[in-house]
Amino acid sequence: MSENVIEVHNLAQSFGGLRAVDGVSFSLANGEVLGLVGPNGSGKTTIINTICGLYEPTGGSVMLDGKDVTGLRADKLARIGINRTFQIPRPFLDLTVFENLEIARNHASRVTLGVAEVAELVGLSESMGKPASSLNSTHKKMLDLGRALVMSPRVLFVDELAAGLMPAELEGVTQLLREIARDRSVVVVEHLLGFLDRVADRVLVLNAGKEIFAGSLSAALQDDLVKKVFLGGSSSS
Repeated sequence: MSENVIEVHNLAQSFGGLRAVDGVSFSLANGEVLGLVGPNGSGKTTIINTICGLYEPTGGSVMLDGKDVTGLRADKLARIGINRTFQIPRPFLDLTVFENLEIARNHASRVTLGVAEVAELVGLSESMGKPASSLNSTHKKMLDLGRALVMSPRVLFVDELAAGLMPAELEGVTQLLREIARDRSVVVVEHLLGFLDRVADRVLVLNAGKEIFAGSLSAALQDDLVKKVFLGGSSSS
């Protein structure tokens, strides 16, 4: 079996004549956090949607624990260990926090954390009996994260979880993601580079669906091409 939990090789996604993802590759071992970085339209969320089964890839492969899972449906992938959060949370608004978590847990093929444990982890223990519709935007994000975690993913994709959070909330989410990553691989899409610097072990920088840099965030910020296409800077800045 491969030492890597997930291996993505030459992933491609096209929509008509648009090549939204063009030959992206990366791998992650257990406990690693990868940041996906790039300007709007660079392919970050499309990569997540393709790996997690919302879109069938038009090229490349995805391996989970050494097994080919390329093109499997999202529900199947979630059960076997690839799950994600969404930029805009999508809970069952008429159901309680507990019911939202319990539904997700009941669809898991393996369970390592109970509903109560996950609720405590994401800060929703006191909201278990509340309908999801009553939660504020931050707590809805935490519920979305909890629904993914309660299925015990081997790989968790987190799509802009920190967007819109207050500084104190960001610190809590930073610690939470590092704790989550102890038992799985995590891929984080984020525009807040200060936050990402504290969370990710390394980054993959994208532009127009292609990888333009892989390595540490500090090194990325010194790369001329990264500064040009992502930060809008120049080699002299």
